[in-house]
Amino acid sequence: MSNTQSNSANGTSTVWQIAGRLVAAAIVLAITAFFTPGFSINNIWSLAIAAIVLTIMDYLIVKFTGLHASPFGKGFVGFALAAIILYVTQFFVAGYSISWMAAIIGALIYGVVDYFIPGNQQM
Repeated sequence: MSNTQSNSANGTSTVWQIAGRLVAAAIVLAITAFFTPGFSINNIWSLAIAAIVLTIMDYLIVKFTGLHASPFGKGFVGFALAAIILYVTQFFVAGYSISWMAAIIGALIYGVVDYFIPGNQQM
């Protein structure tokens, strides 16, 4: 019976980790959009959907390539991936717009803010 309880607890823990990661991504994204000229998110729903899209794209990139889209995690490759992910997200989310230059600046700001947000970033 303790195995069932521990499996249930691990499942709940994973759900909370994913929810926490999405909330952290939304906060970091909102701060990044606020400080980056040429980057705008129109409303809270666009922010929430963009955070989900960013998290999914980051997860898929890590899963298939092993590269992390983090400016501080993997140097130039991580920085370039972060900028590309920020830019490509606009094609999936209404109310989210960003220019190439803003994506580059935003990747830097995203990395700095993400560095200071506490929590485990791996899934």
